[in-house]
Amino acid sequence: MTEMFTLLNTPDDPAHDAMVEKKSEFIGDACHVDSLDEALAFVETIRERHPKSRHVAYAAICGGADGRLSERMSDDGEPSGTAGKPILDVLRANGLTDCAVAVTRYFGGILLGSGGLIRAYSTGASLAVKAARRARIVPCRMYRVRLEYAQIGSFQRIVSAVDGEQTGQEFTDRVTVEVSVPMEQAETFETRLRETSTAPCRWVSRYPVDMYRRSKSRLSWRA
Repeated sequence: MTEMFTLLNTPDDPAHDAMVEKKSEFIGDACHVDSLDEALAFVETIRERHPKSRHVAYAAICGGADGRLSERMSDDGEPSGTAGKPILDVLRANGLTDCAVAVTRYFGGILLGSGGLIRAYSTGASLAVKAARRARIVPCRMYRVRLEYAQIGSFQRIVSAVDGEQTGQEFTDRVTVEVSVPMEQAETFETRLRETSTAPCRWVSRYPVDMYRRSKSRLSWRA
């Protein structure tokens, strides 16, 4: 499976960078989105920030690591294929999903031609993506496990051994813990739980998720 990544910057605080090409300024903004509708809303906020700009071209990709992706782009009045497509190509080349990039152009009075526009919008998008915080998407399985208090220490060692992450816990007469485990380690994790001495740990539910991770730190997840 091809590795996929997402951006962590929010629509309210997108990654940002800019460049000038023949007196036209190209401003790139990039952020994480959970849907194409959210991408459109993000683009509208960029338009509101730049009411005097000539164009706000954009591209967005949403979808899972299973390859079923949805894409959207717009040249916003630039010649067809010279703005939205170059931005989309940057997202594809970086293996990105669940993100949007908008490139705003302030016209400087000099025509760039099709080739110049493609290079400028591609560079504007690349600068924004480079400025963004990025996370690798890791297919995981989420577990809710019910434990006796005496089992917490051994359970945490099992989770650590399979590169899992604890995402929640509840305390009653027992402890119910929610953890995510990389899919490639899920079978090992379940075997280790069953092999726990004296009183085996039992999971009460499990389901697949895609985890967003940077290095080994869990950042967020989506069902």
